[in-house]
Amino acid sequence: MKQIYFLLLFFALLSCKESKESHDSNTVVDVIYHGGDIVSMVGDNPQYMEAIALKDGKIYKTGSKQSILELSGAPTTIIDLKGKTLLPGFIDGHAHFANFGAKAIGAQLLASPDANVDDIQTLIEVLKDWNTPENRALTGWIFGTGFDDSVLKEKRFPTKHDLDLVSTEYPIMITHISGHFAVVNSVGLEKLGIDASSKDPEGGIIRRENNSSVPNGVLEELAAIPYMLEAIAPKSQEAVIKFFEAGQQMALSYGYTTAQEGRAMQNHEMLAQVAESNLLKLDVVSYIDYAFVDKYMDSKWNDRNYTNGYRIGGMKVTLDGSPQGRTAWRTAPYLIPPEGMPHDYNGYPAIPNDSVLTTIYEKAFKNKWQILSHTNGDAAIDQFIRTLKPLQQQYGKEGRRDVIIHGQYIREDQLDDAREMNLIASLFPLHTYYWGDWHTQLIGDSLVQHISPVKTALDKGIDVTIHTDAPVALPNLMRVVWTAVARTSRSGKVIGPDERLTPYQALQAITSWSAYQHYEESLKGTLEEGKLADMVVLSDNPLKVSTDAIKDIIVLSTIKEGAVVYRRQ
Repeated sequence: MKQIYFLLLFFALLSCKESKESHDSNTVVDVIYHGGDIVSMVGDNPQYMEAIALKDGKIYKTGSKQSILELSGAPTTIIDLKGKTLLPGFIDGHAHFANFGAKAIGAQLLASPDANVDDIQTLIEVLKDWNTPENRALTGWIFGTGFDDSVLKEKRFPTKHDLDLVSTEYPIMITHISGHFAVVNSVGLEKLGIDASSKDPEGGIIRRENNSSVPNGVLEELAAIPYMLEAIAPKSQEAVIKFFEAGQQMALSYGYTTAQEGRAMQNHEMLAQVAESNLLKLDVVSYIDYAFVDKYMDSKWNDRNYTNGYRIGGMKVTLDGSPQGRTAWRTAPYLIPPEGMPHDYNGYPAIPNDSVLTTIYEKAFKNKWQILSHTNGDAAIDQFIRTLKPLQQQYGKEGRRDVIIHGQYIREDQLDDAREMNLIASLFPLHTYYWGDWHTQLIGDSLVQHISPVKTALDKGIDVTIHTDAPVALPNLMRVVWTAVARTSRSGKVIGPDERLTPYQALQAITSWSAYQHYEESLKGTLEEGKLADMVVLSDNPLKVSTDAIKDIIVLSTIKEGAVVYRRQ
């Protein structure tokens, strides 16, 4: 009897120990999600799971609802998705996060459906309404972002004469939706020191009044971009924080858990400052403009690991301009040249000298920096290939993930080169909606079918991502997914039906594929055990609704490393 008693006591104690261990704080998870479509984004086809458990900012376990709920305990928060959809957090293939604040705060000059500036008179009225002492104090300028000459009723750029109707007392600057042009009023020209004696900088143009040297207020490319960065920059510490917080909130509201600053210049200092102050609620990776690499690349931020949510990922080089603005560098002329340009006008390069570009790229190879190259026109892509390929042969391409950014007018033979060179193509199918009709007029109905040829690139075995280029457009990644799937223009015309992605491929391009582009695939992009708990909750499942309904899906909450950093009210 004694032996039986001791055996029973032993098993009872063992059972108590096992029960205690199953509820030990080391195994009880922090958060459990269940009750909706949870899409892992692992593999080439959708995989669903019933529940997911988070612990210490990472994904602890995925699986059946029953097995996951067994990990719960007193401190566990259990969240019922109530039929909503959970996906990995979004990673934009290319954007300009440091400028989100200007988009959020400045006068909103986007055309319909994003805003209502569809003619120049409305543009003038919106700027007048924005012109308050409090707003001017932020930068010292009246400013607005996002006007689009291709959509304005007048089909032209505003000039200093239009902006002078807003104010002849304060400087005004408005930026084009492409981010490659600015327009200033007469006071603005004076403040910038631009007059009839000013020369066009290399890679830029100061537009003039008809048959004269007098500036008309429109600045192109490198005649605009340096001034834009200076003028539309917060002038006080209070304004810096206001811009940053507005931009960050905008990003979180669209499901970003990792954002890219795709051409960091002096604005790197703002990003480093907010990182040092531990204000980032998402990760931000910067690519430093080649003209600033000597100043910023030799810093603690140049690292594959984030410090307080910030790091430098590599170098950015811009080789041409905007196709919708007709500054992208083509091998063939535009069918409609800009006003004052000859009939054989085909855009122009940002860095005309190949040897200069080779030196820039060689510095990146020697330092093992990832390179992002803005190339829209096929002539710019030719220059990119002929300068980069010899450096690959000299230094090797093993481990490199250099990226073609935009590639609107990339040719099929250039895609073949991209595959041979192991390049990543971050393409921009958002153009098919916003400017597809305009592209048709600029390059013709046949060529327009091949802008942003994402499906052809995929079929050739090229790693691809897609992007917003925000704040060129709003950082609405659901609209990006929709355009990649629908490829429908403002007028309803289908632009390149053979280049359509499936909804799942489009989601891969802003999750797992984009994580790979940024060398972060081991931590982000899919819902797998051990990865960061970066997630987004959507109002509907993009894989189950109609194509047209994808664009109306909204972000309900954004989760960064297990913590809810945005919740829609």
